[in-house]
Amino acid sequence: MKLYVVPTPVGNLEDMTIRAIRVLKEADLILAEDTRTSSVLMQHYDIHTPMQSHHKWNEHQTCEAMADRIASGTTVALVSDAGTPCISDPGFMLVRECVRRGVEVECLPGATAFVPALVQSGLPNEKFCFEGFLPQKKGRETRMKELANEPRTSIIYESPYRLIKTLQQLAQFCGGERPAAVVREVSKLHSDTQHGTLAELITHFTEVEPKGEIVLLLGGKPEAPKAEKRNKYKEDPLPASPRGGDETE
Repeated sequence: MKLYVVPTPVGNLEDMTIRAIRVLKEADLILAEDTRTSSVLMQHYDIHTPMQSHHKWNEHQTCEAMADRIASGTTVALVSDAGTPCISDPGFMLVRECVRRGVEVECLPGATAFVPALVQSGLPNEKFCFEGFLPQKKGRETRMKELANEPRTSIIYESPYRLIKTLQQLAQFCGGERPAAVVREVSKLHSDTQHGTLAELITHFTEVEPKGEIVLLLGGKPEAPKAEKRNKYKEDPLPASPRGGDETE
């Protein structure tokens, strides 16, 4: 009994690992975010394991029954449409329920969009903050203000239809000179990375319509310049001699 969390390619089918293919072939059942999307991958690698839908619209109702099934001895592999399940994709509820019951969960290493986007952005990556998708209405302005003060590089998933609006809002709270990058279609044929300030990226994507899956990288808030050390000898001249004139005899 085991739940495997299996990353799948975010674009290029060659990014599938040998181990992931084996696990999908040996599993008793594959839970897929969209069986129609996943069937393309399964056909490509000659995987014939039965599939069942597991997505954000039904996971609330099905995760307990599925955890029961895994606990009874079924080996299940969980995949999303692209990338690693649970990262801005369904899967967390099932993982949590399995952990709660003491059922073994193993996540295979593999494809995810934000890591290559972060590395090729050229922005600091020793520390970063993964935001996923920002709130669309409630809490959006509050989150923007928090991002404006975040010292680490922030990673945001965004739709091409909302990209310009998001860049404009970030510029409003962070300033147009804040460094950023927009990475489109990670690992796909038309992958593209645009570097610049928020203002420059707004100009670019106003002229060039954004398309495809997008990862937006926002540079952290720059450190305030350190105050110069006070030179007391320059600022506080020696007091005049009480006797006046030269003290030497």
